[in-house]
Amino acid sequence: MQNNFSLQPFTNTQAPANLKITGNIARNGNLLIISYALLGDIQQVDIAPSAETPARKHELWQDTCFEFFLGAKNSPRYWEFNLSPTGHWNIYRFDNYRQGMQEETTVTTLPFSVQHNSDSLALTLNFDLAKIISVDQSIEVAITTVIKSTNNEVSYWALTHKGAEPDFHLRESFIIDL
Repeated sequence: MQNNFSLQPFTNTQAPANLKITGNIARNGNLLIISYALLGDIQQVDIAPSAETPARKHELWQDTCFEFFLGAKNSPRYWEFNLSPTGHWNIYRFDNYRQGMQEETTVTTLPFSVQHNSDSLALTLNFDLAKIISVDQSIEVAITTVIKSTNNEVSYWALTHKGAEPDFHLRESFIIDL
């Protein structure tokens, strides 16, 4: 089953005007498919050029970065996926809310596609969950994006914002069940 989504900026951040982030996510067996579409006046968004050799990198959230958080249902453990429009990526595993952060080393590559046009950017990832979640384990997902504007303002986008500050790690924000 496919779930369509539309992300909302956190109210106290300076989100570029006329920008939309939409997409869809589905799980077919243990294949997770997620697609993001950044639409509108994307010239306001700081999007670095594609890397010749995409690689695992740290702190991708310092710049424009598409993210999602995936948790095993009825477990405090979760993973943070960072996907940069450059092609760089990372996956972190947490034992509990912001605790025990480690790189998820069972995943050594994370190829995804990026299509950058004048008025849109599309990013799609097909990911086999087998290295981190069994096929019969239900998951809960939070979908998020960090947008860095060309004026260096940063806005935080998510399905829902449950905290007083932008905090993508809050488990109450993992609102899509797959």
